[in-house]
Amino acid sequence: MIRLLSGISALALLAACATTMDGVDASDFIAAIPLEESTDLPAVIVETSVPLPLPGQMRPLETADAKADQSPVEAIREGRAQALIEPSTQGYVNAIQVYPYTEGALYRLYASPGQVTDIALQPGEALVSVSAGDTVRWVVGDTISGSGASARAHVLVKPISGGIRTNLMIATDRRTYHLELEAVTSGYMAALSWRYPADELAGLTARNAQAIARESSSIERGLTLERLNFDYRLSGDTPDWTPVRVFDDGRQVYIQMPASIATTDMPPLFVLGERGEAELVNYWVRGDYYVVSRLFRAAELRLGERRQVVVRITRVQRRGAAAGGFGG
Repeated sequence: MIRLLSGISALALLAACATTMDGVDASDFIAAIPLEESTDLPAVIVETSVPLPLPGQMRPLETADAKADQSPVEAIREGRAQALIEPSTQGYVNAIQVYPYTEGALYRLYASPGQVTDIALQPGEALVSVSAGDTVRWVVGDTISGSGASARAHVLVKPISGGIRTNLMIATDRRTYHLELEAVTSGYMAALSWRYPADELAGLTARNAQAIARESSSIERGLTLERLNFDYRLSGDTPDWTPVRVFDDGRQVYIQMPASIATTDMPPLFVLGERGEAELVNYWVRGDYYVVSRLFRAAELRLGERRQVVVRITRVQRRGAAAGGFGG
């Protein structure tokens, strides 16, 4: 009987030590509320490539019988007409007609005898081949402007007479261009090029991804070393996810977890307010850091249900200047 009472007393003593670690009872803690971290990214509107409206595109819907009676020649003619994009006043930048690039579109080019029209490709785009339907009455050549990463390929076309037509296909290492060439005597296009909405959208997505990576790798903006307080003590269990360091900037507490925390469960955070009372506290997870929205007297990281693993974080009172000077 005496041995049984001794065992019960020892268990009670151990339980008391577990609940009054650092002089704070575990039941006094309240669970902190994790918040989702949001990164505000700059919003950039990118116009999608839409073929310019052409005469005859707005027409009544044809019946199924009418489409069934359509000959292959008529289908080809109609498909070509709908894919053809003509120059527009809004598309001009100085003397250059800038088309929005769309896969499979036909771009109109008007040229004149005795005049050269410049077809400028995207900077850095490598020219693979150029094919023209009529190489007898149309002179086609190519050249390069700039050097290095800014080098730009140009295709030059010139008709030898007016009133003639042909088509031109340009293949590059990035895309294919299809053009409809027509020689006129009343005027000509000095140059044409393209803008690439899909590339602009891809660049915007990449910049946003880099911004997210930068935000996740940084804890907080405006942190200064002079205001940081590292007077925190860790006690309790020593799991693999034990914090590396704890500090505050006078407003928020930062708990740095080990890099291996990314492959394990994140332990919930329980905090005790400055006055020793349970206070509602929010926190965010930024990379390997827990960022607590306010200062606390003590906190616990707990993981598990039956046998909880607990790491307690206690804020240590700073020593006075005189005591620090004498090593007290």
